[in-house]
Amino acid sequence: MKLVNISLAIASLILCSCANDQNESAPKQDESAAVEKVYEGVPSSTNVPCAEFPRITEDGCGVFGLMAPDAKEVLVDICGKKFPMTRDENGFWCGKTEPLVVGPHYYALVVDGVRVNDPGARTVYGCGLDMSIFEVPETAEAAAYYTFNKDVAHGQVRLCQYWSEVEGRQRQCYVYTPAEYEKNPQKRYPVMYLQHGMAENETGWHTQGKMANILDNNIAQGKAVPMIVVMDNGNCDYGFGAKKGEDRSEFGSSFFRVIVEDIIPFIDNTFRTKADRNNRAMAGLSWGGWQSFNIVMPNLDKFAHIGSFSGAVFMLAGSDINTVYDGVFANADRFNKEVHTVFIGTGTEEDLGSKTVNQKLNDAGIHTVYYESEGTAHEWLTWRRCLNEFCQLIFK
Repeated sequence: MKLVNISLAIASLILCSCANDQNESAPKQDESAAVEKVYEGVPSSTNVPCAEFPRITEDGCGVFGLMAPDAKEVLVDICGKKFPMTRDENGFWCGKTEPLVVGPHYYALVVDGVRVNDPGARTVYGCGLDMSIFEVPETAEAAAYYTFNKDVAHGQVRLCQYWSEVEGRQRQCYVYTPAEYEKNPQKRYPVMYLQHGMAENETGWHTQGKMANILDNNIAQGKAVPMIVVMDNGNCDYGFGAKKGEDRSEFGSSFFRVIVEDIIPFIDNTFRTKADRNNRAMAGLSWGGWQSFNIVMPNLDKFAHIGSFSGAVFMLAGSDINTVYDGVFANADRFNKEVHTVFIGTGTEEDLGSKTVNQKLNDAGIHTVYYESEGTAHEWLTWRRCLNEFCQLIFK
């Protein structure tokens, strides 16, 4: 799955002219260098400790740097688009982009034809690979809902291991518990199962998605009820086509039994959950949205809330809405009584058919909440905003 501001956001890379900019203090790139160079911008928030590159300028340009004296060519590869960097007299390579759209971007460096992660940037899992990441920040006001707030109570995100009877192997999931969970030992909580998309994994919502901050801030403001959030691997953590002979309808489908037969029982037996359908939700981004529909609709005895964030529900667009999922939408009155939340979100700069599917559902009498993230495409900024909206709707 291509990600993060694939959205036509990356313009052609221009040569690094930032060495003479005297507005910012500069790192010494080589102890033998006679002159310490100065580079514009500030280090990205996603850099490893003390790393000066990549940097972000005030107008949203990315500045990349790498000390590689013996290299003949160094490129920046941002979601498949490769741009050249230039070498100075000390063997330090630098490149600067044109202004980029806000939000996180995946990238790698290509040194003499070999793709490597940037040693100065955090590594996350995306596009089916361990990728370097940097983020062009939004304004503080726009980013407030997913920013850590020292003045609110914070929940915990724990890594849980369990045995899958379906697969006959060990699996793991990340589980968020709200700040009050440890203080109210008798209280039980509703559960949201939150899925990643194609070529991502169970770490995505916690790292790139800022899930914990979004839930903490909404719960603290009374916008969302305290809830447990479960993030598991949807068995679609590689790009479609990587497995020979796999049909699109099969991609990620092995997860359907795992969540129903393994994960839900494990969570209900391990945490203080409200183990009934009215207190169970499922949502997912991109292919995780397709999985959510394919899991929830045949299991309405287990779920009463569903969310699709840029979901691959485009497969419904050309279908007879009254026959899909064994006719679950054919009786709109019954469906609307059973399912309390149907949320369909998308970015205004993408088109996976979400708006068409939503209209078909509405035309069939199905109640939905439709949301468009202004100015974003198939990327984490869209999905953060969708989660922010969805978590305020459920379990009320």
